[in-house]
Amino acid sequence: MSTIEVRVPNIGDFTDIPVIEVLINVGDAVKPDDPLIALESDKATLEVPADAAGKVSEIVVNIGDRVSEGSLILRLEPEQQKDQEVSPANTGSSSPLPSPLGTGVSLTPDTAIASAGTDALAPLPALSGFGGVNASPSVRRLARELDIDLNEIAGSGEKGRITKSDVKAALGTAPLERNSLAVPHMPEQDFGRFGAVTAQPMTRLKRLSGPHLHRAWLNVPHVTHTDEADITDLEIYRKQLDADAKIKGFRVTLLPFLMMASVAALKQFPEFNASLSPEGGALILKHYYNIGVAVDTPDGLVVPVIRDVDRKRVIELSQELSATSHRMREGKIAPADIQGGTFSISSLGGIGGTSFTPIVNAPEVAILGVVRATIRPVWNGDKFTPRLMLPLCLSYDHRVIDGASAARFTSRLVEILGDVRQLVL
Repeated sequence: MSTIEVRVPNIGDFTDIPVIEVLINVGDAVKPDDPLIALESDKATLEVPADAAGKVSEIVVNIGDRVSEGSLILRLEPEQQKDQEVSPANTGSSSPLPSPLGTGVSLTPDTAIASAGTDALAPLPALSGFGGVNASPSVRRLARELDIDLNEIAGSGEKGRITKSDVKAALGTAPLERNSLAVPHMPEQDFGRFGAVTAQPMTRLKRLSGPHLHRAWLNVPHVTHTDEADITDLEIYRKQLDADAKIKGFRVTLLPFLMMASVAALKQFPEFNASLSPEGGALILKHYYNIGVAVDTPDGLVVPVIRDVDRKRVIELSQELSATSHRMREGKIAPADIQGGTFSISSLGGIGGTSFTPIVNAPEVAILGVVRATIRPVWNGDKFTPRLMLPLCLSYDHRVIDGASAARFTSRLVEILGDVRQLVL
């Protein structure tokens, strides 16, 4: 019987990453998605899981080895099945959403942040070996930061898995984690004491994006400025384009116009198309315009990046948005899809609402939120006339942008959206 070679899958731009943990031994039986090795760069911690079931016959890598995409990890003896081999493609159940770093890569919260473009993470501390320990990469990382030997801790989790609580308890107290900004954890409660409850697991995508949003909210001093744009004339033009697009199999929504208007404003106010340097002493201005667009999927929110928006027009952007949204909802997320954004847009226009506070997608410094446009009477100097008004909600990093700049930026957006000729000429 031939063996199965398991190699490092697509891990984005990372190369020559050191192996920090080998999580299995020769003779172990593994299933798809079981973690095999852990890798750690200066930006991310990654677990590489099995992509097939079988018995480990040979382990090729050791702790300290450096690997890249395609590097051989180990060999498996295929698992014998009566009917057919079990794989994620033929189990008959819905397969988990692929990781933003590509098929076969399991992400920790630190990886999710790195894949979303967080370039300002500090280098990791010196590595400690915890071979054979049943713990997640985030727990291993915490143990290294606190200088605790996981080999001396008894895990309280399922199958003896070591949890963060176990690591903190090993100190004799429950210290706050590094970078938590001294925010204590919510105390655990037994909600079942008050009535019937059901534990519904978070989707994989939400588990990955949650820590990134939490970190952004804690580290970025958010301010949200609101305004509204008169898009009455723009909507007439959009409907004309959309009628022709339907025949060709795609739609023209308001989003391409918002993207083009944002780029025009970003060119006039370059500090909005920037990132704060890691030490906070400089502003890194970006001379390219890659717009992240929040897409609502069955598994949660994902923000693919549309590149070089300044070089594209309404129809081209509409076609690209349609194709990208379709791939996101099918869970076909590649590393390049979510990297390199300079400014983001979150649109709830198809659902409703009057305003909201979008969270800045750090290390970006601003994000535009829009909700449903409504017809309202507007005074034109002589009388009230019905106009289609679009609420705009601009959240920004107050360390980089002040209120006056935010008001000017939003006013420029209002001006552009109110005069469709500025977008198409």
